[in-house]
Amino acid sequence: MSITRKTLKDLEFDRVLAQISDYTYSDIVKERIQNIKPFTKVESMVESLRQTQEYLSSFSLENRLPDHSFFEIGKSLHLLGIDNTYIEAKALGEILSNTKKLLFLLRFLKKHQLLYPELYEQSVSVPFEKNIPLIIGSAIDKYGEVSDKASPLLQQIRKELKGIQSQISVSFERALQRSKKSGYLDSITESVIEGKRVLAVQAMHRKKVSGSLLGTSKTGSIVFIAPQATLKYQRDVERLQLEETDEIIRILKQITDDLRPYKEVLLEQQEYFIALEITASKAKYAQDIQAVLPQITTEKRISLHKAYHPLLWRHNRQEGIPTIPQDIDLHKKQQIIVISGPNAGGKSITLKTIGLLQVMLQSGILVPVDEKSKMSFFRTILTDIGDNQSIENQLSTYSYRLKNMRIFLQKCDNNTLFLIDEFGTGTDPELGGALAEVFLEEFYYKEAFGVITTHYANLKSLADELEFASNANMQFDKRSHEPLYELVTGQAGSSFTFEVAQQNGIPYRLINKAKKRVSRSKIRLDKTISKLQGERNRLQKKSADLEQEKGKASEKADQLAAKHDKVQEKLELFQELYDQNQKMLYYGRSINEMTNLYFQTNNKKKLLADFIKWVNTEKIKHTKKNPLKKKTKRE
Repeated sequence: MSITRKTLKDLEFDRVLAQISDYTYSDIVKERIQNIKPFTKVESMVESLRQTQEYLSSFSLENRLPDHSFFEIGKSLHLLGIDNTYIEAKALGEILSNTKKLLFLLRFLKKHQLLYPELYEQSVSVPFEKNIPLIIGSAIDKYGEVSDKASPLLQQIRKELKGIQSQISVSFERALQRSKKSGYLDSITESVIEGKRVLAVQAMHRKKVSGSLLGTSKTGSIVFIAPQATLKYQRDVERLQLEETDEIIRILKQITDDLRPYKEVLLEQQEYFIALEITASKAKYAQDIQAVLPQITTEKRISLHKAYHPLLWRHNRQEGIPTIPQDIDLHKKQQIIVISGPNAGGKSITLKTIGLLQVMLQSGILVPVDEKSKMSFFRTILTDIGDNQSIENQLSTYSYRLKNMRIFLQKCDNNTLFLIDEFGTGTDPELGGALAEVFLEEFYYKEAFGVITTHYANLKSLADELEFASNANMQFDKRSHEPLYELVTGQAGSSFTFEVAQQNGIPYRLINKAKKRVSRSKIRLDKTISKLQGERNRLQKKSADLEQEKGKASEKADQLAAKHDKVQEKLELFQELYDQNQKMLYYGRSINEMTNLYFQTNNKKKLLADFIKWVNTEKIKHTKKNPLKKKTKRE
């Protein structure tokens, strides 16, 4: 696996991780997120992606994942590895809280394993020891304090303390009332110093109140005295408090010793909570940037549809600026794409979008693309993007780029994705272009996948010559000289050098003078490319208009067909109704003739015979039109 820090830096992957880390409350999870690296195995990548996808889907389900916020217990786990140490009661309460929450979570995932198969599978390996909550819960209450029932001795000490403190309260109230009645107290009457109730005595009466002086007011007008009646109990309180502290420490040491065998279990549980919180943060980030899990294919392919650069998309959203999505396809029949076009036209951001989304995917992070997109796993991702001057090593831009190319040549193979911005620049255009051409051929014949941006005509020509390489360009409005930020594959793009210069206010006479210094053939080539690009835009617009008209015509045809079907259906109903009415009229006439004959002859037998004969005749006609289906024997 070769995805270097330089590649991650070039693609600003650290900024994505910083944004993901904003979705968690935990410092340790923030640190882990900011240190995420791409997976070295495709199986680990897919597992992480599916877990994140399941967590993301839970946001819209009734059975949402339960709360799994946890306490960081790293310091407590460290103490378990040191003899003669103990964990404080509050920390034990946090461990107990984590354990209870884990048990609830594991039961939930087991119950809903069909809904969350990947998250359930992750939870299966998490160890759970029922002794841990029993050990802690027997002595620590829900507030994270040592309970009275932790030991009989502690219960007895606290009972005695409570009794003595009650006596102190009673004796203090008596002293308070006496001093108050004697007029020795200030208007506030009492206060608390060092956790003890004291009388607020006016300084002039200090000698009239027996007790221990514990302080004075800022002005010196009030002295604070602990009454003599309460002091005799204070020694017992201090003794019992020391005994209570000693017993609590003994209990905490015992609990800590009992927990030591479960250190690894607690560590694994803590790691599970951290991993799940990382997944949760990824899912929340995915929800924010409308990311999905694309189709993961074993075939080497990057087929991105409606792909957004997440950092650009978030920035533009804050500024209220629309972001134009990109479509790009790399596969065996199109393994290298050479993007050309004007500066500030979107070439570099398109390059970075491809690289960043690939690195995100291989780090288990969902990506902002259409769900029909297809992506695969690359063992090596190489980049040469941005300012390539190495000040520390005193290398020029071109020397630094050559050093990178040497690394590319060493590592490139059929499982490599390379991304190079402004390929071949930094030296003499003709010589640099020739060397870049040789490098590109090497990458091509090693069957590496890649995207480069360039202004060099020879690289555009080479992309046309190589069977499995393609040119692409960033669309540019020739009339307004504004970039459209839309990538079109199949044709090289013009740099629109003079048009952009004119738009930026460079005098036409200087532009014209510059044109004269460039070979006519190069200008003609650039004009031809520019013209072809304009013609392509017009054809695309015409094609879009025709598609729209075709859609309208198809819709109208569908509407007419629907109307025709309705009319036909009505005609059939009318015909059926007419036939039925004619039949009723025929029946009526026949019966009328028979009844009239009966009225004339008064012959009942003939009437009955004629009626039966008529009915049998009609039955034969009906049977011929509606033959009975033969019954088949049941097997």
